[in-house]
Order: sequence, then structure tokens, then C-alpha cells
Amino acid sequence: MAAPLGLAAYRLVTMALAPAVPFFLRQRALRGKEDTTRIRERLGYASVNRPSGTLIWIHGASVGESTAALPLVDAFLKSGHNVLVTSGTVTSAKMMAERLPGRAIHQYAPVDTPAAAARFLAHWRPDAALFVESELWPNLLHRAAGQGVKLALVNGRMSERSFRGWARARRVATALLSLFDVCLAQDAQTAERLRQLGAPRVEVSGSLKADAPPLPADETKLTALRSAIGARPVLLAAQTHPGEDETVLPAHDALRAHHPDLLTIIVPRHIERGAGIAMLCGSRAVRQRSRDELPDADTAVYVADTLGELGLFYRLAPFCFVGGTLVPIGGHNPLEAARLDCAVLFGPHTESFPQAYDALLTAHSGIRVSSAHDIAHAAQRLLADPAGTKTMGEAAAKAAAALGGAVAKTLRTVEALLDARA
Repeated sequence: MAAPLGLAAYRLVTMALAPAVPFFLRQRALRGKEDTTRIRERLGYASVNRPSGTLIWIHGASVGESTAALPLVDAFLKSGHNVLVTSGTVTSAKMMAERLPGRAIHQYAPVDTPAAAARFLAHWRPDAALFVESELWPNLLHRAAGQGVKLALVNGRMSERSFRGWARARRVATALLSLFDVCLAQDAQTAERLRQLGAPRVEVSGSLKADAPPLPADETKLTALRSAIGARPVLLAAQTHPGEDETVLPAHDALRAHHPDLLTIIVPRHIERGAGIAMLCGSRAVRQRSRDELPDADTAVYVADTLGELGLFYRLAPFCFVGGTLVPIGGHNPLEAARLDCAVLFGPHTESFPQAYDALLTAHSGIRVSSAHDIAHAAQRLLADPAGTKTMGEAAAKAAAALGGAVAKTLRTVEALLDARA
């Protein structure tokens, strides 16, 4: 069957632009968006040798997808396979360097030109390729399928907005999804959307993020923070976006009327926003973690604008507000907080993790809020009842544990694909 016109045009355009790709990569490197020491990986040139034996290639676009894949990486390694993980951002590469098991290999994903895809696949020769969530690169997918690589979309997630966008290019969507031997969706709604777009084999596996281990924390740093905070009550707002900090700060002011020593900790989703949040605090006494500052007795707001330290702050608070939920982002993963015995406050936008948020509500370990007044009211109730809040946090951890199973399902499915290939 001939490729849809859109995919044929995409291939021609990427071929035509290929000579300019090194220039664009160097420009991105000047802005800190590429690793200057590993740019050749982005062109498909491997920096290490392929190990002998079966190789599972797992691709996640950025930090979130790569983190979700970590328990899957561990499971494949324990099954005796070699694992290659690719991602496309500098921050994800740094995170992988810290958290990837020693036997696994990380490389930057090649840009999606025909030549880079060919070089990458000729070197690595993966037996199976797993694309996490919704990262679909036509040249890579077509080349891999043509080489007989077993393809799986894992931890699949598709919002209503993304579905509408793909539906407008249904022939392209069907052509790409038909390349996958199996699509494993996080939930029934995503599964149905994938079927409507033409995926031939779709199963519901649940979310890999439900199987993730608790976020790590440096014990020395945790001790230092606990010492600096002491017995002060804490309002934690994690993974916030613009528009949410402006809601959390008035809630902080309202709570201070009852708790004059309250410390509010804001962990922005994007750490480069730290200075802006500090300015937003106005006359409130503020300190920034990116400046190697700890909160002191006078600090009202502590901006935790550093990378990879969220596990520290979930261990410091019995409850938290999870961001991306008051603004139409879809919400960030509440299970990261729940696993560490944190009760969760969240806004109305929870489309990215509907099952997780629903589970927390069902377990009476989550509270939906929509305004500064709601946050202050819920936080005041939780601060006034430490024993009840502790019980809510424990219920959150149990609810998170009950959602597990996606890693085992994915492992079984991929093993069956490998057996069929053999």
C-alpha cells in the first residue's frame, strides 16, 4: 500500500533538510538545548558498541517518559536482555545518568531524517523497539519495521485534544499506528481512541508510572532541610505552572493568619522559572534553592528550583498540591507524592492521569480544589488534624500500590513478540 501523501512529503522534506541539521544542532547547543559532547549521537552515530545478545530499545521523549520507563528497564535487564534507552533532551540524559541501571545504555535519540535513522538502526539492530506514550517518528518507525524490528507503543496516552488533531490526518495516523505490532494503552479511553485511528492491536495495560519506585532523595540533603525547617508547618506546591503560583501565594497568606510560622515550598515544573517566582513573592521573605540557600526562620516562601530533587520535598510534607491541575495542562503524576505518604490536593484538570486521581479520591486521600480559598481551607483542615492527615497519606500510598501491574503486562507482551520473531 502506498504511503499517504503526508508521510511521503514528510520523508522528502526531512531528506532535503538533512544537510542543515548539524547547523541547527550547534545552534541549539549554544542555547543549552543539546549536549555538545554528544551531538553525533543525534545524527545516528553511536558512541558505544552494541552488546551481543537480544537488545530491547526503549525510547522516551523527555524526563517524564524516561522516568516512567525505568521499572521496565529493570525488568528487562533481570530477564537477561540488553537495554538501550534513548531520549531527546539534555535534562533527561542527566537524569538517566543518575538513575539508569549500570548495564543499560543511554544514547540521544537520532533526529528523524532518513540517513540518521538508517545509521542508528544499522548499528544497534534492536530486536524490539518500545516507544513510550506518544512519541511517533515516521522515518525511524518505517525503517525499524522494514528491518523486522518488533514495535510496541507502551504506556500509551492520548488526550481528547491530541485525538482530534490526529483524526484530521487519519490516513497518516493509521499508516503509523499500523506499523506497531501492539499498542498498550494506559486506560480504556486511550485504547478506544487508538482503535478509532486504525491501530490493529490495542490492549489496556495500565500506567507504567504506577509501578515506579519512590522518588529518590539524598539523605544528607534531606537531613539539612529537616533541620532548617524544624517543627514549622509546611504547604508544599509541586510541579507548578504559571497561573498556579499566583493562586498558591494568596493561600499561603490566608494560612499565615492561623499559622504565622508557615513555610510554603514551591517546586516549579520548569526550574528556569525560579527567579520569576521569587519576584512574584513580592514582600514575602523568599529564598531559592538554586542559589544554594536553605530556608531560615524568617523565610516565608522557599522556591525549590533545582532538578531531580522532588523526592526530597514529598518527604518533608504530609500533604501537597500537585500542579498542572489548576491550569489546562492535564495534571502531573500524583502517584509520586502518594507513594511517599502524601495526601494530595489538585485542581480540575486531571486528564493526563485520570485513573490515578480518581483512585486517590476514592481512597479519601485526595482533595479537589479550584481556588486559593479552596487550597487554604483544605490545608487548614489538614494542618489542624495531623493524625487524620497521616492516615490520608497512608491511604494514598495504598491506592498508588493498587494501581500497579503495567510493567508485568508489558514485559509479558514484549516477550511474546520476541518469541514470535524468533
